[in-house]
Amino acid sequence: MIERIRKAPFAGVMQAVLVVLLLSSFVFITQQYSKMLYHIGFVLLVASTFVQIVFGNLPPEANVKRSMKLLGIVFGIVIIVFGLGIILAPHLVNLGRR
Repeated sequence: MIERIRKAPFAGVMQAVLVVLLLSSFVFITQQYSKMLYHIGFVLLVASTFVQIVFGNLPPEANVKRSMKLLGIVFGIVIIVFGLGIILAPHLVNLGRR
């Protein structure tokens, strides 16, 4: 079993791991006993969703280098978009007040 995973392409393995993480985070969010598990599930859901967006657009046979390169590009774009939103929001609010 371990040998089979070692031979499998990185992106394919990550896609399988991300599906398990998404399902686990859903279970953590839907449980009603622990607020801490809910918070962990929520953070896990957000993080695994962002990573799934990247790996969902990669061919399953992609190697580690190609996968990490695309992951860095997508996270860079997300950081830039959120950063611009944070910087521009006060200016746009002031435009609405004039």
